[in-house]
Formats: sequence, structure tokens, C-alpha cells
Amino acid sequence: MSDAEQVLPAEWSAVSHSGAIVVRTTEQGLPIGLTVEAAELKRNPAELAAEIMRLCRRSADHAGLARRAQLQQAGLAPEMLALTGLPTPEEVARREQAEEEEFDMEPRSWLRPV
Repeated sequence: MSDAEQVLPAEWSAVSHSGAIVVRTTEQGLPIGLTVEAAELKRNPAELAAEIMRLCRRSADHAGLARRAQLQQAGLAPEMLALTGLPTPEEVARREQAEEEEFDMEPRSWLRPV
């Protein structure tokens, strides 16, 4: 199998900064698996849901970057690549930076249950 024919994984994942939440998603960011440490379930439900949705979006962004790279390697013209709507590395970096500023990514506690 050549590099251009390389198959991307069917699942993608993203992990919270604390490592307490892990989501597995489709390439489009639809959740297909979720792991949440028990301590996270004590959080405000709206905050927990927002964190899960943020991780789904991050997973979809990274899947989109991988798909874009695959299409570039296959020789898709830049004009056609722009029409796909797949994110660029710069767009993903801007979104991640904005999320970190918006959601105050500092841990609530440095202590973590073992």
C-alpha cells in the first residue's frame, strides 16, 4: 500500500488536560466511547458536558488535519483542498488557543486520586 493509499483510523480520541476524561469519536467528532473518572462526575453537569463536547470537537479537528494531510499527499490541488472545508493546522491551533483562554485550563487541584 502506497502512502497515498494509506487508510486513516476509523476512530479518533482526545484526552482532557487532567487525563480524567477520554472521548473516542468518529472522524466527524461523533462520540462513540467515553471514559470519565468518578471524581469528574461530581462536577457541575453543564461544565462536564461542555468539556466532553470540547474534546469531541478537538478529536474531529485532529481527524480533519490527518485527512487534509492524506489528501495533500495524494496530490489534491490546493484549490480543491480548500473546498473540502477540512481545517488547516493554523485554524486548529487558533481554536485550541481560544479554548484554553475561554475555559481557563488550569487544574482545580494538583492532587489527583490514585
